[in-house]
Amino acid sequence: MSSPRKRKGKVGKSVVICIGGLAGSGKSTLARKLAGKYKLDYLSGGDALKALALEKGYKSLGAGWWESREGMYFLEERERDQRFDEAVDGKLLQMARKGNVILDSWTMPWLIERAFKIWLEASAEKRGKRIAGRDRISFKDALNALKRKEKQTKAIYKKLYGFNLGEDFAPFDFILDTNNLESQEVFQIVSMVMDNVVFSS
Repeated sequence: MSSPRKRKGKVGKSVVICIGGLAGSGKSTLARKLAGKYKLDYLSGGDALKALALEKGYKSLGAGWWESREGMYFLEERERDQRFDEAVDGKLLQMARKGNVILDSWTMPWLIERAFKIWLEASAEKRGKRIAGRDRISFKDALNALKRKEKQTKAIYKKLYGFNLGEDFAPFDFILDTNNLESQEVFQIVSMVMDNVVFSS
């Protein structure tokens, strides 16, 4: 049997997968697991932005940085200067054209045409609990940081690209509610979709 990397999607081109979902929905965990299973290159918009922040002198390391005071400050800087996001998205698009990639990104589902696009949905309360556990902070602090971060992030992408993050689901081929699912269950469900839809031909 040929490896997934050699398989072709239904459109006859190499596979490109986009995973979307708000913070705490499980998109990064899922994207990494799928990349490993199907031997796809993993590209993260969030990691690319953190690398850019690191170059500018931010200490953008470790889980929970985006919800930290410094992460929020960088978010404000991105609001003032759209070149950060434009540079990252341009690089992701360039790399995605090579194919056989999985994109963990908030913007790529709207910016790239030929891709299979998955959205993970979860309530703010559930996502706040996950982030509180991950970052070892109180649920209240996690929820407040989450709401502030999402308000600013949505404003950035609305101004830059015109879409409503977390509200506009038109680009997506598959939407999964993860509120009552563990990460392994999400992985198993999406793997079945990948096997039966993306790699079925």
